[in-house]
Amino acid sequence: MRDILDQITKWWDSGETFGLATVVNTFRSAPRDPGAALAVSDGGEVIGSVSGGCVEGAVYELAREVCETGQPVLQTYGISDDTAFDVGLTCGGIIELFVEPVSKERFPALAGVAAAIRDEVPVAVATVISGPGVLGARRIIRGDAATGTLGAGDRLDEAVDDDARGMLAQGLTGVRHYGEHGERRLDDLSVFVQSFAPPPRMLVFGAIDFAAAVARAGKFLGYRVTVCDARPIFATHARFPDADEVIVDWPHRYLAQTPIDSRTVICVLTHDPKFDVPVLEVALRTPAGYIGAMGSRRTHEDRLARLREAGLTEDELARLRSPIGLDLGARTPEETAVSVAAELIQLRWGGSGQPLTGTSGRIHHSHHN
Repeated sequence: MRDILDQITKWWDSGETFGLATVVNTFRSAPRDPGAALAVSDGGEVIGSVSGGCVEGAVYELAREVCETGQPVLQTYGISDDTAFDVGLTCGGIIELFVEPVSKERFPALAGVAAAIRDEVPVAVATVISGPGVLGARRIIRGDAATGTLGAGDRLDEAVDDDARGMLAQGLTGVRHYGEHGERRLDDLSVFVQSFAPPPRMLVFGAIDFAAAVARAGKFLGYRVTVCDARPIFATHARFPDADEVIVDWPHRYLAQTPIDSRTVICVLTHDPKFDVPVLEVALRTPAGYIGAMGSRRTHEDRLARLREAGLTEDELARLRSPIGLDLGARTPEETAVSVAAELIQLRWGGSGQPLTGTSGRIHHSHHN
């Protein structure tokens, strides 16, 4: 929903009732992840996507229908037949969609959710999608506070609050199942929890031309990008227009003072031991999910020796991805940025990094990180 938030908020503000279809579950090679959404306005305008085009026509009609009936629907789309005339996914996957009418009356908290997302305040939306209870009932979880009810009692609300906070901390979106008293079960009430965590951070150290390309790629992948360098003549917004912020500071000092979590990406591109060794010494002792450093094989070996002298253990050094990126034969800054982006995608989803023509089995992997 994040991708279409601005437009549906305008419809909501104007008093429209619109149809909202959200991917709540996927199986096998589904083209979109849970949380992907498509919306249809009262006038028939459509925005967003739930399948990359395979079932959008049918979903459009269903969204119009739920607006007319006022009844939400949980709909499954699977593999289409060989003639491709039936509605289905040609990729071989299966998706479950929750399609509901949305308006100020039905979703009064939408404006608050939209404001939290824009302000990068973590917020989760929990919605009953099947089972006993009120279909479409919603609860908003934000910090220690929660508003709304799922319509099956305090125990369920409290259980969902706990799960939603845990999912929000990990940036996870998905379905959870509960019994009538909030106990975890697989065959009763289903709740879709959509997490809107702030974007993960990418910290790029070294204000060089490669850093500009990596910052651009990071922004494209959805990271909040920071470029940091101690040299004010190089660390300027004009040189890094795609970065969310440009910091003039010693990299190791800045890194030691900034929050780091398991979704954080750290790219050290300085090429200078007096910069990269101190910042890597700090980085390798943080919970960052990815720590990469640019340089030749010789530079890498020299860097490892210096880090060992600084007291880092072999387990800590094993976290360092150096030389940075996948082996694509990259030479230019832009090509190198693509290789770094490829490694980040591989780390997240667990792909082999091999050409798909030479592999077999599933194309889309389960969430790996």
